[in-house]
Amino acid sequence: MTENHSPAPDLHELRDRVAAAFPALRADLEGLVRIPSVSSPSFDQAHVRRSAEAVAELLSGAGVPDVQVLTATRADGRESAPAVVARRPAPAGAPTVLLYAHHDVQPPGAASAWHSDPFEPTERDGRLYGRGAADDKAGVVAHLGALRVLGDELGVGVAVFVEGEEEIGSPTFVDFLTQHRDLLEADVIVVADSTNWKVGVPALTTSLRGLVDCEVEVAVLEHAVHSGMFGGPLLDAPTLLARLIATLHDDDGAVAVAGLVVAPEPEVDYDEAELRADASVLPGVRLAGGGTITGRLWTKPAISVIGMDVTTVAAASNTIAPSATAKLSMRIAPGQDPVAAAAALRAHLEGHAPLGARVTVRDGELGKPFQAPGDSPAMQTARQAFADAWGTAPVDIGVGGSIPFIADLLEVFPDAAILVTGVEDPDSRAHGADESVHLGELEKVVLAEALLLSRLA
Repeated sequence: MTENHSPAPDLHELRDRVAAAFPALRADLEGLVRIPSVSSPSFDQAHVRRSAEAVAELLSGAGVPDVQVLTATRADGRESAPAVVARRPAPAGAPTVLLYAHHDVQPPGAASAWHSDPFEPTERDGRLYGRGAADDKAGVVAHLGALRVLGDELGVGVAVFVEGEEEIGSPTFVDFLTQHRDLLEADVIVVADSTNWKVGVPALTTSLRGLVDCEVEVAVLEHAVHSGMFGGPLLDAPTLLARLIATLHDDDGAVAVAGLVVAPEPEVDYDEAELRADASVLPGVRLAGGGTITGRLWTKPAISVIGMDVTTVAAASNTIAPSATAKLSMRIAPGQDPVAAAAALRAHLEGHAPLGARVTVRDGELGKPFQAPGDSPAMQTARQAFADAWGTAPVDIGVGGSIPFIADLLEVFPDAAILVTGVEDPDSRAHGADESVHLGELEKVVLAEALLLSRLA
C-alpha cells in the first residue's frame, strides 16, 4: 500500500475524539432502532425505505459527498429492498475500503417476551436494548462514527454499502454488486456483522460455516386410514420421519452423514458452563458430539430440524397420517462445497428410507462457507487496531452461523481482502427477544475502525 504523507491522528487523540462523538452516535443509533425496518415481506416495507433514507442522511452529514439510496433488479424483474451506497474517492495512491452493514432487522416476535418495547431503545446496565440495536444498526453506527472522527484526515477512499434485505437472505445481493460494481469496488472490505469473543475481548471472524437446507417428506399411504382398523402392521408417517431423522446423528449426537468435510479444531475453546448459560441449556441435557466445543460450533457440520408439517394436536383424530415433512438446516464446515454437501445429505436420506417408505427430498438454500487468510496485510493491520482499541489482543474466531453473501463478495471482487468484524457479544441475543448492544464495546468498535482506516492509508 502507498504511504500516506499527511499526518494521521494518534491513538490517544482518536480515543478522545471517539469519546466526544459517542453521545451523538448513541442518539443516532437510538433513532435508527425506532424505525421498525423489518424486511420480511409480511411487514410494512415503507419502514425499510424510511430506514434507508435515515442512514443516507447520517452518511451525508458525516462528510461523504456521494450518497444514494439504490435498488437492484433481479432476473425475474423484481426490485430489491432499498440499500444505501455512499462513496468518497481515494487520495492518489491510497486504497479504497468498502464498509458493509445492513439496516434491515428481524421481526420482533412476541412483545411479551421483551422487557421493554422492541422499537423503543432502552438502556439497562450499560446495554442498549431494542430490535436491531446490535444486528446490525450498531454496525451502521460503527462505520458512521469512524468516518465522523476522522473527517478530512481520512487517508483512504471509502465506499459504504448498507444493505436492506440481509435478514431475508440477501436474495438480490449478487445482482446489486454487479449492477453497482463501479460504486462498490474496493481493495479492502470490512463487514461489520459478526461478534466479539466476549465483553472486553475483541475478535476477528476468520471462518464461517456454510448452509445447506432442504425439505424431506416421508409418505406411507395414499390417504389417511383408521388407526384402530390398520394400526400395527402400518406405522404412521410422523413415526417413520422421526426414525429417518434419527439416522442423521450417531449415539453421541455427532453428524452421521458420510462424505462431509470436517475442518481442523480451533485454537481457542468455549467454556462448557458459559455455553450452557449463553444458550440456556436445561439442567441434565448433555452436549452432542465430541472434540472442542468451538470445533463443534465452527469447524464441524451440524444438522437441525427447524420445522415440521404434521397433524397438529388440536386437529388430531384416530387416523394414521399418510405423510409428514421436515425442514432440515445443515451447517457445513469451512472447505466444504455446498453442492457436494447437499448431495451427501440427499443420498443419506434416500438411502435410509425406514421400512421402505417413500422419501422425497426437495432442495433449498445453499450458502458457501468462508475461510480468511490470517496473515494478510489488511488482517495484520486490523489485529493491531483492535489490540490498541481494547488494550488486549483480538481472538481469531469462527462463527457457526453463515453469512453467504461474503462468498458473493469474493466472487465479484476476488482481489479484495475481507475483514469480518462486529459489535455483538454473547449477551447480544441477536434475532431474539431483548436484543442489545454493550455501549462500551460499541465505543471501542468505533475507535478500532477509525484506527484501521487511518492505518490502511
